[in-house]
Amino acid sequence: MEPPTRCAKQNPEQGGQRLGSKQKNSITVTLTATFAALYAAGVFFLAPISFQLFQVRIADALLPLAILFGWPAVVGLSIGAFVANFFGDLGPVDMVGGAIANFIATLLAWRIAQYRSRSWKLLGVLVEVVVVTLIVGSYLSYLFNQPLLVGWLGVLLGSTTAIGVLGSALLFAMSNRRVAGLLGSHGLRLQTSSRESQSQ
Repeated sequence: MEPPTRCAKQNPEQGGQRLGSKQKNSITVTLTATFAALYAAGVFFLAPISFQLFQVRIADALLPLAILFGWPAVVGLSIGAFVANFFGDLGPVDMVGGAIANFIATLLAWRIAQYRSRSWKLLGVLVEVVVVTLIVGSYLSYLFNQPLLVGWLGVLLGSTTAIGVLGSALLFAMSNRRVAGLLGSHGLRLQTSSRESQSQ
């Protein structure tokens, strides 16, 4: 009689673990879709300054949040770039190139700065600026038939503003202990360092 009793005790625990996994998957999918929608909407509604050789893509301010949210932001912001650029006039090169740029930039920043101090986060943001500048600036110079340096300069100025300034401000605002605690109460765990959380 003992073996059936032990099996009966294990089943509820296994069911609970599956439920927890489903909840996590649901949160991940929702976050991914949210980041994609926010990015695409930001580009679409600010299209006049988002598709030029010299551009300020305000939606890029979301890229540093990959440091806090990880994969959902990495994937969501990449999909968002693909969708947003679909509505632009630059064609498949911009659609694919923009998605690749966002994916590489956010993935590198996340891996560099996750659970680390502010200085590492700033390094991650800097990496995003450089990656976006090199990739997007390169193919935009080709699409607009301009010298490579002109393409890099155009994207660098906009990326510094959107990612470096606005993105950093958004990143550190979201890293605040109160914000992290509020999101955590809804099942969203931010990847902040313990030292940073204690100091805020």
